[in-house]
Amino acid sequence: MAERLTYDMLICGSGLAGLRAAIAAAEAGPSLRIGIVSKLQVMRSHSVSAEGGTAAAIMEDEGDTVESHIYDTVKGSDFLADQDVAELLCTEMPSEIYALERWGMPWSRREDGRIDQRNFGGYSFPRATYASDKVGFFEMQTLYDTCQKYGNIEYLNEWFATSIIHDGRRFMGLTAIELATGSFYELRASSLVIATGGAGRLYSFSTYALSSTPDGLDMGLRAGMALKDMEFVQFHPTGILPSGILITEGARGEGAYLLNKDGQRFMKRYAPGKMELAPRDIVSRAIMTEILEGRGFRHETGADCIKLDLRHVGDERIREKLGAIREISIKFSGIDPSEDLLDVRPVCHYMMGGLHTDIAGATEIRGVWAAGEAACNSVHGSNRLGANSTSECLVWGRIAGEAAARHALDAKEAGPWPHHLVAAEEKRIYDGIFRGGGHENPYEIRQQLTDIMNEKAYVYRDGEGLADGLRQVRKLRQASWMHVDDKAPQYNTNFVNVMEIDSMFRVAEIVLLGALNRRESRGAHARTDHPSRDDANFLHHTLAYHDPEGPIMRTHPVTITRYRPVERKY
Repeated sequence: MAERLTYDMLICGSGLAGLRAAIAAAEAGPSLRIGIVSKLQVMRSHSVSAEGGTAAAIMEDEGDTVESHIYDTVKGSDFLADQDVAELLCTEMPSEIYALERWGMPWSRREDGRIDQRNFGGYSFPRATYASDKVGFFEMQTLYDTCQKYGNIEYLNEWFATSIIHDGRRFMGLTAIELATGSFYELRASSLVIATGGAGRLYSFSTYALSSTPDGLDMGLRAGMALKDMEFVQFHPTGILPSGILITEGARGEGAYLLNKDGQRFMKRYAPGKMELAPRDIVSRAIMTEILEGRGFRHETGADCIKLDLRHVGDERIREKLGAIREISIKFSGIDPSEDLLDVRPVCHYMMGGLHTDIAGATEIRGVWAAGEAACNSVHGSNRLGANSTSECLVWGRIAGEAAARHALDAKEAGPWPHHLVAAEEKRIYDGIFRGGGHENPYEIRQQLTDIMNEKAYVYRDGEGLADGLRQVRKLRQASWMHVDDKAPQYNTNFVNVMEIDSMFRVAEIVLLGALNRRESRGAHARTDHPSRDDANFLHHTLAYHDPEGPIMRTHPVTITRYRPVERKY
């Protein structure tokens, strides 16, 4: 029997978007009881690992404009971004930069004391506002510190949310497990913001924390929400070998070169106007083309790679601007970047797709909003420009938090609580998963799943490989693996891991099916068997709805306001 807690509003996820939503909600509704539900301790959310910058047009006196930021975002998206959403992001971002500054964010400064900005790929101006190369960490500290001002924000640290409870139209609550005790709860509330982050651990070679699994996305999917544009997976050009840990785009913003085995800065062949600061999809494809055509290096692990050269940047500048990158390089590759070249290759870094929302972050269930990487309001289209992700978290964290608070303040008396839904969820996770009768090792199954995604849905894809990957994933999902060996109630990470794997299968299937159906190349989705962008047939978003027999796939129009699609050149 589930225990019960009652709130006015819940936020699921405690990264940048979740904490920004909490601040906005607490300011909009001081009388509200707000609960932040996180499967981690707040400051362990993956947002702390963001490195390079947060994009905003704040240097208008030097020629930058909000209009330029909008167009760069739309062009970078390969014209699949909803242009009204891109306009909202770019218009709202300068005020978010200054709000963080007022709350204590230690932005890096110019000598005259003004906030500094660095170059990032795909932008017309230096637009990445930064704090050395620890932007996410400092932003998280700033938001968490600010949350402490509000007595109506409560933290449910290390609680694993398992399902959304609703009456078919409106949100009523969550079910969740308190990991410290193993107790199963129903959390009742009038509104919800989903801010659970991305699904990057679908891939073995990934910059994401191990906790970045798609349980939040799957929770929405099972509740009847659509996942949108999941075929668009961003591969960051510079993940170090063998760990996959990110080398920020800020390294190239500070002047780093990409070199092939002939010592050439090969980006001049692919984006002569931007070189290493072309958008990430273009740089990643260039790296893979160099490797596939025999101009790469072979790492000691056997993986192919190219080299990142920071030596000319100099030790002093690296220590000042890229101190975390220097530390990561030394610790995880044994290389001081001021003295030697780094081995890098494209690595899974971001999901353009997520829960389908409108421009205000509202989902298809009344009373539920989504923000940050968990959401897909179509601001990034088929390819995100670097530094726009932390911006997205801040803008829609605020917008969703305010909207969810207003909804909670206006909420009428709820109808009968659907006890049958809570009982069904309890049966699913305890009878189906915890006491499952599988005999395969779930961790080996997870490794096989993520290896399939690495192989079949990487930078370059083709129909045959995607179809084979889909068959393999479905076959693997049907194998007898669903069981938990550890039967302890307290801090049962084995149980959590198996629930995560269960969610990974449903979302991986949608990534592969969406990529198979999209018979064109656009942004981060590059099909070698369909190498051209096809606006006549595929200038649309992909929606995927849950069905036990397999995902139901639909399309959704792209909002085009002022910029007609043109060929993307850099």
